Amino acid sequence: MDYSQSHLLHCAYPLIGGLCAVLTLTIAKPIVAAEYPQRPLRILTPFSAGSTTDIVARPLAVKLSEAWGQPVVVDNRAGAGGSIAAEIVAKATPDGHTLLIGATGPNAVNPSLIKNLAYDSQRAFAPITLTSTNNLLLVVSLSVPVKTVRELIDLAKAKPGQLRFASPGTGSSPHLAGELFKSLAGIDMVHVPYKGSPQYVIDLLAARIDLSIGAAGPVLPHVKSGRLRLLGVSAGKRDPALPDVPTIIEAGVPGFEVVGWYGLLTTAGTPAPVVRKLHAEVVRILALPDVKTIYMHGGMEATASSSPTEFDALIRSERDKWAKVIKAAGIRIE
Repeated sequence: MDYSQSHLLHCAYPLIGGLCAVLTLTIAKPIVAAEYPQRPLRILTPFSAGSTTDIVARPLAVKLSEAWGQPVVVDNRAGAGGSIAAEIVAKATPDGHTLLIGATGPNAVNPSLIKNLAYDSQRAFAPITLTSTNNLLLVVSLSVPVKTVRELIDLAKAKPGQLRFASPGTGSSPHLAGELFKSLAGIDMVHVPYKGSPQYVIDLLAARIDLSIGAAGPVLPHVKSGRLRLLGVSAGKRDPALPDVPTIIEAGVPGFEVVGWYGLLTTAGTPAPVVRKLHAEVVRILALPDVKTIYMHGGMEATASSSPTEFDALIRSERDKWAKVIKAAGIRIE
């Protein structure tokens, strides 16, 4: 190559570099701003079919599919206190096509409960919005000879370690609610974990389990039919749908207040425009009358708009709250 050719290429390098940069930006722009979603979506739920997280997911899947013209699959991955489903989402490609129904267990409890958790609950997820809340209901099998919370406490004190309370998994809201109830009431009961609330309800009805403090949806039909006895609600005020049922605080356990919550998250690192689009669409869906009705029949209340930042703050506060309960109860999963 002679001097003139070499000099020409040397002079052209800045031009070629600049042109490449322009071409790169031009090519990259459609990738970043491509229409979302580009393929089917999957919503992971941390508990079994028929559980409260499943009830949350189903109408979201139908409405998102209708709105965006893509299939939306609900994938129930029960086990390990909800951490199996959470881990799948934590390790998914961060593009918003893999979603998680978040709940107390996998998002706020497991970090304090499970040693060597396979995901970082603070950093692995991008919160989208709170979807719903519910009161937990304290119900007993008809074989348990009590009609009030005070009578239940007296029975537990007379029979320490003999009453069995159920939950849909170690570290779930019902499990921690039971531990908090034990601590505040000064009683000893045995925790029996299941893979989901539908499973433990079967044993409650058959009197193989004595009580639960769990989601309303799976137990309320049996309360109304007279097959389970309802003693109290977990919130700080009475449930408008159950005005005659006292709160557990009113019934004699000061300081007991637990509200179940559920929300939608995706994998950390998902582009902000995708998170914003998901947030806007889910908030629209939560305002639909038929979705509100489905949640109401499942014992929940669809929430008003909750920003990703607000939802993240809720998860952080719940993580701090339950860490104290777990430490006091000495609960640990290896």
